[in-house]
Amino acid sequence: MQLNPYLSFNGQCEEAFRFYERTLGGKIIAMMTFGNTPMGEQAPAAWKGKIAHARLQLGDSLLMGSDGMGDDHYEKPQGITVTLNIDDPATAERVFHALAEGGTIRMPIQETFWAKRFGMTTDRYGTPWMVNCEKPMAAQ
Repeated sequence: MQLNPYLSFNGQCEEAFRFYERTLGGKIIAMMTFGNTPMGEQAPAAWKGKIAHARLQLGDSLLMGSDGMGDDHYEKPQGITVTLNIDDPATAERVFHALAEGGTIRMPIQETFWAKRFGMTTDRYGTPWMVNCEKPMAAQ
């Protein structure tokens, strides 16, 4: 079993995924517009170029997403956060600041009792993120 986040956007999925690809160092392995689906002719003209499904490969993990076909189908993320566990503090800092640019920092990236670096931000696309670079845990 694999657990993969699926993000919804209000028309900015392609822009967001291209940004995530650059920022996170992954690779977009699929990106299909509504116009290219079997139901493409029925899609509203303004949404034919919007994303019906995108997949970003990040190591062994996938980040997936799509546009929600307008205000009637889009809901801002609530009650969830996408967490990135990063081994290197400098990389954690770089990724956090890139995600935070144009967004809202909820907790500045800093050292905590469990992490070399930890921070929370909501990016410019409305996706909430936690960046975590844990300290080695002592055996219990």
